[in-house]
Amino acid sequence: MSTSSPTPSAPSRARGPIRVVPLHIAPAPSVAPVPGPKLTYRGGPLLTAVEVVTIFWGPSWQAPPQADLSQQINQFFDFVLTSALLDQMSEYSVAGKVIGHGTHVGTVTLAAPAPGSSIDDSGVQQLIQGQISTKAVPPPTPNSLYFVFLPPGVSVSLGSESSCTTFCGYHSDINAQIFYAVMPYPDCAGCVGGLTLLDAVTTTTSHELCEAITDPIPGQGWYDDQHGEIGDICAWKARRLGAYSIQLEWSNQAANCV
Repeated sequence: MSTSSPTPSAPSRARGPIRVVPLHIAPAPSVAPVPGPKLTYRGGPLLTAVEVVTIFWGPSWQAPPQADLSQQINQFFDFVLTSALLDQMSEYSVAGKVIGHGTHVGTVTLAAPAPGSSIDDSGVQQLIQGQISTKAVPPPTPNSLYFVFLPPGVSVSLGSESSCTTFCGYHSDINAQIFYAVMPYPDCAGCVGGLTLLDAVTTTTSHELCEAITDPIPGQGWYDDQHGEIGDICAWKARRLGAYSIQLEWSNQAANCV
């Protein structure tokens, strides 16, 4: 599973590219330098025409201010899936798999509350599969990507790690057939990173979107064994695209975050 990590000001720092390094220290002669980032393709699927479904979990999404935020998130997907950010992803096309624009194909707000103040990834998977089986959301295709947005006050755990403490979002797969991303509500300083609430959400969401497109089964698409996925390399480096804040993503062609 790939995770987007809290900013360096967070009380606990996640594994991955964000580090606090007080001094630049040259390695000893016997220590080989870590090579710069370079994503390589591992042969797995790519989401060539991503079809995003947004799932807002819990009754709090039905009333302000969360109802307003959910509308803004849906508007963000309507914009970003046909934007220059998706054009940028075309760099990672391979033979027979050409990455193009995507579509926001559906949204649902669930009246049922999340089960308690903390859930684990298996609970999220059960939710997605349940929504598919009851036809509350479109059925999965090879390009489907289900984005689950959790309500305020609900954290999600991945093994011994938990949201806000060690990550701000992640994406994964269910049996290599259903692709999804989980976005905990950014109600901690480490996942807001000094941004407005909407900017924090769209920055982290764009991180997971681009990673899911280029590496939907984490580690089997475009990946770097030292640095992770396209978004990990550029974590919390943001820019404006239209009215929105998005994260920079790694470009092999530019050898930089763009």
